[in-house]
Amino acid sequence: MKQFMDKDFLLKSDVAKKLYHDYAEKTPVLDYHCHLEPSEIASDRKFSNITELWLGGDHYKWRIMRSNGVEEKYITGDASDEEKFHAFAKALPNAIGNPMYHWCHLELQRYFGIQETLSEKNWREIYELCNEKLSQPDMTAKKLIEMSGVTLVCTTDDPVDDLHYHREIKEDRDFKVQVLPAWRPDLAMSPEKEGFGDYIAKLSDVSGIDIKGFASLKDALVKRLDFFVENGCLVSDHGLDYAEYRPISEDEMDALVRKALVSNDITVEEQMQFRTMMMLFLGAEYAKRDMVMQLHYGAKRENNQRVFESAGANAGIDCINEKGFCSEVADFLNALCKDDNLPKTIIYSLNPVDNALIGTMIGCFQGAGVRGKIQQGSAWWFNDHKPGMTAQIESLASLGLLGNFVGMLTDSRSFISYPRHEYFRRILCNFIGELVDNGEYPEDYQVLGEIVENISYYNAVRYFGFDL
Repeated sequence: MKQFMDKDFLLKSDVAKKLYHDYAEKTPVLDYHCHLEPSEIASDRKFSNITELWLGGDHYKWRIMRSNGVEEKYITGDASDEEKFHAFAKALPNAIGNPMYHWCHLELQRYFGIQETLSEKNWREIYELCNEKLSQPDMTAKKLIEMSGVTLVCTTDDPVDDLHYHREIKEDRDFKVQVLPAWRPDLAMSPEKEGFGDYIAKLSDVSGIDIKGFASLKDALVKRLDFFVENGCLVSDHGLDYAEYRPISEDEMDALVRKALVSNDITVEEQMQFRTMMMLFLGAEYAKRDMVMQLHYGAKRENNQRVFESAGANAGIDCINEKGFCSEVADFLNALCKDDNLPKTIIYSLNPVDNALIGTMIGCFQGAGVRGKIQQGSAWWFNDHKPGMTAQIESLASLGLLGNFVGMLTDSRSFISYPRHEYFRRILCNFIGELVDNGEYPEDYQVLGEIVENISYYNAVRYFGFDL
């Protein structure tokens, strides 16, 4: 029997162990998609206790607590931080087979030097040990990023953001990690939502363009996009609950924009038309600027109205949307491609049954002088566990070129979530090790090591065009 989460955790063969320890483990981390707050990095936030750092904003952990029958008071409510940690510690042992059990203990090991497993028996001791460690001067937001081996972080930012925190971070010459904005225009693409008109008014204000129709909306977004690019942005990101491809004429879109500015009484068909035209416009703008377009599909969000009303968005009450999307996305990519407007694109689906669909679709739009121009994104959200990551890697290897994969991201709001990269790299090395052991790939460590390092880091550096 193997020791619990020892140095060879998840590594079943000698090849896998060599690939991980000699190559993957020594490779830096690039986090091209996360939800860290730039303000917390700029201020070099110091956390009062482990609950603030560990449970604040982490909907993965909140779901575990709810599944263990914990009242919302101890999750997102007004219970004390000590009580919240205690409630989580009682729930965690039941997460057998859940990646959170592994991630939590990797985090305890890597950042706090704690080898014990967290439970009801020792929660107070671990709470106090973590808080004592957090009181030390080297446990701030910036220091936690640096000690994780990170070289670059892309945050998630709205077009109306003034990006002043990013400029503050850049001016800190002692902080060597690049923190770049990523363009996330979801609010500008949601005419059905209450407050859309107020948001467009704000976009008008920050862009200096009076938005009255589609043409002026495009002008305002282009102005803000150029501002983001001037501040180092190379990445866009779109949260799309399901695929929509309903192209309409420019005149029809102009009328739709004018309608949305005065009323959010927008039909489902009009929503799809609006987002289709916006995505066609933005996709072409990304291609002009050599930006990467990320498309996150397949979430059905905010399902529990009661929790949503008390805790707000991103509270861990989302699920997989079963709606298919492949044909619509293929039509969308083709519409951009035929006019030579297709940017580098990463496609994620929350539904694991879509792996092969994505794998076959991305192969239709490769080439154009870019290795892996269209990517299948890493196993995302409800799929970033051992079987989910393995299935994504296996499918991509079977249908595309795994060696060109841009690898893992955190998609996290936590400053100590970087062991997720370690988790991914261990699974990757184990998968490759099995191929070698089975005689399906030669035991050539010069080639194998380069593949592992590229997937772990260097492919993403080249793909996004980061200056590192």
